[in-house]
Amino acid sequence: MTLKIRLRKQGRTNRPFYRLVLVPDVTKRDGAYVESLGWYNPFAEGDQRLLVNANRVQHWLNNGAQMTEKAKHLVAEAAPEVMKTYTQQACAKKMKEAAKRRERRKKAKAA
Repeated sequence: MTLKIRLRKQGRTNRPFYRLVLVPDVTKRDGAYVESLGWYNPFAEGDQRLLVNANRVQHWLNNGAQMTEKAKHLVAEAAPEVMKTYTQQACAKKMKEAAKRRERRKKAKAA
């Protein structure tokens, strides 16, 4: 079971408020969560609009959690250094896999 960082909807009718939470991928949108990582208020302005605990987000990304698209955009806005390391790790992983494929092709051609 994988963990996801996604938004949990709260608030009242026509005034949504979202929490950035860590949940198992099978959990409902507003179901129980493992840890709260921040919040997002689309109606507020300035510093009251978005808060992300960058250290905890980085911790969970290093432990294999995945982010939804909206969560990626919000984390990139609030903590760009977290997204920079996240994308660097993803690129490094792709390069490593590509190198392994090239080695397998060389061995197959040589044999």
